Amino acid sequence: MIRKTRLFTPGPTPLLPAAQFAMAAADIHHRTAEFRALYTCVLVQLKKFVGTEAGDIIILSSSGTGAMEASVSNLTSPGDRVLVLTAGKFGERWSSLCKAFGCHVDVVSAPYGQTFSIDEIKANLHLETRAVFMQSSETSTGVRHCVPAVAKLLKDTASEALLVVDAITGLGTTHIDMDGQGIDVLIGGSQKAVMIPPGLSYLAVGPRAWDRMEAAYNPRYYFDLRKERKNARNGESAYTPAVALIAALGAALDWIAAQAATAENPAGDIVEGRKKLIENAETIAAMTRAAMLAMGCTLFAPDAPSAAATSVLPPAGVSSTLFVKELKSRFAAIITDGQGEMKGQIFRIAHLGFFDYMDTIALIGALEQVMVKSVPESGCKFGDGLIAAQGFYAQRSATAAAENKCQCGRSTCCLA
Repeated sequence: MIRKTRLFTPGPTPLLPAAQFAMAAADIHHRTAEFRALYTCVLVQLKKFVGTEAGDIIILSSSGTGAMEASVSNLTSPGDRVLVLTAGKFGERWSSLCKAFGCHVDVVSAPYGQTFSIDEIKANLHLETRAVFMQSSETSTGVRHCVPAVAKLLKDTASEALLVVDAITGLGTTHIDMDGQGIDVLIGGSQKAVMIPPGLSYLAVGPRAWDRMEAAYNPRYYFDLRKERKNARNGESAYTPAVALIAALGAALDWIAAQAATAENPAGDIVEGRKKLIENAETIAAMTRAAMLAMGCTLFAPDAPSAAATSVLPPAGVSSTLFVKELKSRFAAIITDGQGEMKGQIFRIAHLGFFDYMDTIALIGALEQVMVKSVPESGCKFGDGLIAAQGFYAQRSATAAAENKCQCGRSTCCLA
């Protein structure tokens, strides 16, 4: 039978066709007027997509980890006291990065599959704390953290700590208000909700963070954000950029804007397009959660589920690796196993970016095939997951996403 490879992974994600075409045509030298016009346009679009007026956008030719490192090296000095909030592999990466640059690292941790206690964060916040590092969405466990609650805590305690948020899988799946919430640095990545290949990361950097950089003295050269900011004002990057990826990013941002096109504004609006992108992720994530429960699986993060990816515990006694291997070998569908100590315990299904209703229905059907054939003791029958997903989709109203009380996107929020 014909099999088409389909990615259901939280990065890389499926590529937007318009972005692929833009990459193929991106035969541009990076020190020309043509590229400067492209780069300037992308910076303007990206600023709207991220959702900041006060911040500046910096694009780096690196994975998201490069932007994470840049935020540490540019904002801290050896011996600075920082607070890391960790509940998974990427939170642990913050700890490793801060230690690598000589910071004194305080840690608030939550078990995998859970999120942090605001009271515990408050207890570990000190007058000397220079920065708080956290994830918006912890993709290794499928948990969404409440960034607004952490930002509010910093405001209420008059903390001078900068808030640095890895929103690499949060942007495009969660409503984030950088300026309104008081986020100082917000980080994104190319192979996520913007639907282009890996290789670019970007940061929105607010005024307080720029001020801090002048006093910080950790070493940096390639990742010197001040240098990038200076060059960006002239439509250039400090060093040779990933030209084709920047062209792809521009095409992707145009496409996102076009999702909100009207007769009066046929080009669309990127802010409204971003909202539609988030609503799409929320919808298919909820469809997937409903299907997994109906098929006899358990959600690994039921109290704070991310719309970027759903983490699933298979039936008791069954390895999650079985689902990963069976989906790939039988249907060329690629999902991800658990990371680190969670390998074999959970599988993860992504929803961010260029996924739609049809993709979701197809994957649920394939999962039913695996469950019925390979895990008959589960009692799952053909249609169990699909009926649950279809039922949710049919009932969801256009205003369902607006019912959340908080922009973190969770129905039960720490701010409630």
